[in-house]
Amino acid sequence: MWQQRLIELRAKARGFHLVSDEIVAALPELRGYRVGILHLWLQHTSASLTINENADGAVRRDFERFFNRLVPQGASDYEHDDEGSDDLPAHFKSSLLGCQLSLPITAGRLALGTWQGIYLGEHRDRAGPRRVLATLQGEIG
Repeated sequence: MWQQRLIELRAKARGFHLVSDEIVAALPELRGYRVGILHLWLQHTSASLTINENADGAVRRDFERFFNRLVPQGASDYEHDDEGSDDLPAHFKSSLLGCQLSLPITAGRLALGTWQGIYLGEHRDRAGPRRVLATLQGEIG
């Protein structure tokens, strides 16, 4: 069985945000899958998706500090700045982390580890809502 749905995530401040609950809430049909895969495709080039620590907010703050050091904003040799000084750094961060995830489904739930959650990396200073195309594939039952 295949199903697909476009999910709109609420606008978020710059940083890393747990969106696992928001994703699962938008996919009530997930509960019907005995086994399968959920593929998430973020339809943006200035944000990212990744899996990491879901309990300690310090991890998300450390992620933001690390990536800001790795890809500094306002570097004088960046050419692409059509939408501001955060424009090209946001694209770099998106490429480094990626815009897609494939997650296993077991017994109607995402088979994430105890301490794993889905992060949205919001890399723009003033971003709007973000669209995620969710594709479910698997056995119903």
